[in-house]
Amino acid sequence: MKNLTQKFSKQFFGVGVRVVTLALFLIIFTAGTALAQIKAYVSNANDSFISVIDTSTQTVVSNIPVGGFPDGLAVTPNGQFIYVKNRSNGTVQVISTATEQIVASVPVGGSQGPIEISPNGALACYGDISGTVSVINTATNTLAAAIPTAAFSITSMAFTSNSASVYVGSLAGDLIIIDTATNQVSATVNYGTGFPFGEFAAGVAITPDGALAYVGVGSVFPITSAHISILSTATNTEVGTIPNVVVSDFTPDGAFGYGTNLTNSAVTKLDTTTNTVVATVPVTKAGRVFVSPDGTLAYTPDSFGNTVTAISVAGNSVVATIPVGILPQYIGFAVVDPVQSLIAQIQAMVAAGTLTQNQGAGLIDKINQVIAKLDQDQTGAACNQLNAFISQVNAFISSHALTPSKGQPLIDGANGIKANIGCP
Repeated sequence: MKNLTQKFSKQFFGVGVRVVTLALFLIIFTAGTALAQIKAYVSNANDSFISVIDTSTQTVVSNIPVGGFPDGLAVTPNGQFIYVKNRSNGTVQVISTATEQIVASVPVGGSQGPIEISPNGALACYGDISGTVSVINTATNTLAAAIPTAAFSITSMAFTSNSASVYVGSLAGDLIIIDTATNQVSATVNYGTGFPFGEFAAGVAITPDGALAYVGVGSVFPITSAHISILSTATNTEVGTIPNVVVSDFTPDGAFGYGTNLTNSAVTKLDTTTNTVVATVPVTKAGRVFVSPDGTLAYTPDSFGNTVTAISVAGNSVVATIPVGILPQYIGFAVVDPVQSLIAQIQAMVAAGTLTQNQGAGLIDKINQVIAKLDQDQTGAACNQLNAFISQVNAFISSHALTPSKGQPLIDGANGIKANIGCP
């Protein structure tokens, strides 16, 4: 029974919805940071690492070790931190996107389930298979509350746009709504008797404007079925239904919702004005669907094939199939500046004692020179500074001031910037 519920909830109605960070994306790209990249972070639930995908090349550019079995995953709205559930030790781990290092671990217990971060970035909620919702204060990375609910096998959560409420979907018959000010259940919406013989509200996604919740309602026995119940978040009353489809995520402008069909053999694109399916993209196997913060791509993990499928929002077609780790489940996004990320890695090495203050300062000075030359449109000079940076790192490796395993990520980062700006 446990294996069946896990498979069904994760592959069909598991729709851990991230908060879209379009505003952050626009701020970064209009601030002149031409090198900024969108990275996708994939939790591999039966592996020991998170896969990092460069969405411009659709390739895995690094793997972040977490020690074992990363499950629920979400990225803060400012793109600085990843929150991921570690199934092996009962913690939620906090990872810096700049350094790709674990910076905190928050004990929450439990086994597996989704993580969602509030739009204001203040809270990270983890929903466990047991029905408990753990609330983490992201300023201190401490457990603020553990809220028992009548849910079991929590499969999805979504915040309202004002961060005041979080909606919790599970294999129980009730959709549960939590008031984040009081950390209490403030309302429930009943859809049936729950798994295995009744309907249940397993999936929930809230529109970017916060006005509507698209609730995935389904059943397994005696027949497998699914539909969307559209709720007004102001009244928590049903204002519409859509048959034979679920929604996991929305484009940043709210124009389209993305989900899967009943057999998980296709990704569906829903026009939210007409609430009709306007495109169906066949895939090998679809899980949850996650839309990139610029709204150009939709990603879905294939937990059976250990791949992630990238789909063009405009073209309604598969653009890449990306091998990742074992049993990919959740995907979060961050807009990352590779230059600032390189500086953060050096600072972390100095803080850890891997580099001396003087060694770190010398490397950072070269990167600051890169920034200055790029600001002056002197690409050739910037390339020369990057070559000098790489030579200095190689010198540290040769003198054993750095091990190859510590130095190579710095070299890779510099080479990535060189490729980005067109160095020969």
